[in-house]
Amino acid sequence: MGVAHRYGGERGDQMTEPDTRTRAGLPEPSGLSGPVEPSGLLEPVEPSGLSVPSGLPGHGTGVRPDGPHAGQEAGLAPRNRMLARAAVSSAQDILRQRYGLPSAQAGFELLREASQRHNVKLHTLADAVIRVPCPDHERGVWFPGRARTSAPPLPRIPLAGHSGDAATQGSVLSGALTRVLEITQTGMGNVQLAEHGLLRLEKHTGLSRQFTDFFAFVDHPSTSCAQAAQDREQVTVRDVATEPFFDEGSRRVILHAGSRACHSVPLLNERGAVLGVISSHHPQPLTGYSRTRLEALRTTAATVGRWLSWHRRTVVLDALEDLHFSARRKRGDRDAARTARPDGGAVHSP
Repeated sequence: MGVAHRYGGERGDQMTEPDTRTRAGLPEPSGLSGPVEPSGLLEPVEPSGLSVPSGLPGHGTGVRPDGPHAGQEAGLAPRNRMLARAAVSSAQDILRQRYGLPSAQAGFELLREASQRHNVKLHTLADAVIRVPCPDHERGVWFPGRARTSAPPLPRIPLAGHSGDAATQGSVLSGALTRVLEITQTGMGNVQLAEHGLLRLEKHTGLSRQFTDFFAFVDHPSTSCAQAAQDREQVTVRDVATEPFFDEGSRRVILHAGSRACHSVPLLNERGAVLGVISSHHPQPLTGYSRTRLEALRTTAATVGRWLSWHRRTVVLDALEDLHFSARRKRGDRDAARTARPDGGAVHSP
């Protein structure tokens, strides 16, 4: 891996480092301590080594979307399906055990209904079920006393017919990608969100089907997006063809997609944890970005990171609360049915 240089301390507006890969530093995360509040319940898994958690389906498949061997591409479709279903499969089993549901399918139905009512991706809600501590079954609510706030503003993020609290995660991510590509002056790019220690592709434009299949899930550090997530820094790859830290499988797919250079910007929450990464791809090698553009990218990432953090602690927790209420109601209906007499009256224990 080549030597990384942080932006900062240079004279003038244009970057002049000779390395093919350069970085723009972002604030270090603050330490986490004390009791977990609702704002920290969905703290992302730190990307200190992107990998598929061993407890999830798909672990140990031996197929990496950014792996070094061309022959691995044949295994991408089943691997991607497995990883796409992993969180949902685990979450529905958790719900079955937690609420005494008759089957895992019943857990899936609860997830699906709550995700649709709150316009939250099914895998996002499943990830929350897995990671948020289970509710107190004696209480009617999962998060008592939770404070609600309005959505943070999204200046300069183009939203298609949405604004404020009505904006969906999908519309915000699309707008964020549009803004980043406007700053970097290219037509190719993608957005990934951190989930279970991986980066999951959520939005993309101008990229080939081979590229999006190959990088549907990134679980290995030999890509600019993974490096940006791991180090919480903007990372510029000035020439994909010569950058030493790419494995050959990743390099081949990126070049085949028409990308000769790329720039990745991490999306951080208020605590400095990585929520995702936005990357731009360029048909020609880059010489570096000006301070003005790097600052515009940093500002955009901070804006989107704040909104994503709000979305997780507000909209996603609302969906969890709804799911909890529905599951308790269904359990109550089953209990009542088990104790009902044939004539419709209740059976009372002696």
